[in-house]
Amino acid sequence: MIISYYYSRFLKKLRGAAIKNSHIHVSSKIEAGTSFINSAMGRHSFCGYDCAILNAEIGSFCSIASNVKVGGVAHPVHFVSTSPVFLSHKDSVKSKFASHAYLPEIKTHIGSDVWIGDGAFIKAGVHIGTGAVIGMGAVVTKDVDSYAMVAGNPAKLIKKRFPNHIIEQLLASKWWELSDTDLAKVGMHVDEPEEFVRKVMSL
Repeated sequence: MIISYYYSRFLKKLRGAAIKNSHIHVSSKIEAGTSFINSAMGRHSFCGYDCAILNAEIGSFCSIASNVKVGGVAHPVHFVSTSPVFLSHKDSVKSKFASHAYLPEIKTHIGSDVWIGDGAFIKAGVHIGTGAVIGMGAVVTKDVDSYAMVAGNPAKLIKKRFPNHIIEQLLASKWWELSDTDLAKVGMHVDEPEEFVRKVMSL
């Protein structure tokens, strides 16, 4: 059983990730089966298995579970047809009846320290604030405030992670921009938000 487990894990990782025109910090990781296109990811973040990330800016200390979809390609709903057979760029279809230029790159922005649960869908162009939590299976079609916890289809606010005064202090501290050396000094207080902020501000 143990050998079978590790063999399955090996095969899962063997697929690799499809990464193109992207920048991923050396301390971050993209798991196998994920497509990461025209995107960037900051420090100490990770993206799970079998995700599709397109045209996204992702901050530091983000935790993205498996099967998450971020961004996507828009279709021209103002044309007579939304089919790519009338568009100039290459795609999955073979036939072309016209060559209209239409391939907008809509950026999706995800702040730092964001947790996105398994199977969530994030619409292209959405802004997700720092410290937000996106529930598993959530369909996010609108901007999400910093430190908000949202879930559902469409995603709705469940609650804030902290009282407003602590949220303001955390955002003002910009702790995610600290050096690894400074983070090691304050990390022991991460379970005490107010004390953590005090330590960060005293550095």
